[in-house]
Amino acid sequence: MAKEVINKSNLLHEIWEYVRIILVVVVVVLLINNFLLINARIPSESMQNTIMVGDQIFGNRLAYKKADPQRYDIIIFRYPDDESQLFIKRIIGLPGETVNIVDGKVYVEGQDAPLEDSFIPEAMEGSFGPYLVPENSYFVLGDNRNHSLDSRFWQNTFVTRDEILGKAELRYFPFTKIGFVR
Repeated sequence: MAKEVINKSNLLHEIWEYVRIILVVVVVVLLINNFLLINARIPSESMQNTIMVGDQIFGNRLAYKKADPQRYDIIIFRYPDDESQLFIKRIIGLPGETVNIVDGKVYVEGQDAPLEDSFIPEAMEGSFGPYLVPENSYFVLGDNRNHSLDSRFWQNTFVTRDEILGKAELRYFPFTKIGFVR
């Protein structure tokens, strides 16, 4: 009988060890997911050829804790017209700037030369703006601009700082394309 009690005690101790390990893993994953990284799966072609449909990206939630978002950063954010959706786009206009798109070329602050856009797969069509970017807000465009639902078309044109969840940093799927997002 004593041997039976010892076996049950050992079994309960063994089960508790497994439960404890699982609890620690769950807590660590939740902390990482809520405070360090954001996981995003790309559902549309709006960021092609930089990020492709089906790619999975980790965003750095800490990227903008001590630094401001910069032009050309690729950000993951809550869609201003429906905050239940996550979007990923490239920052083009910074707070206080005027963005104007003329014949598919993007001009900021009345500059004579358009912004560098060698990363877009085809020339953008059309003219839009001008847009005066409010303080604490950003004007964003997809890299595949002729096929992107971005600041040009939203009811709430700008992404506010508090809607930004992180900076896109690392593509981890597909495995053949693992690497930093540029």
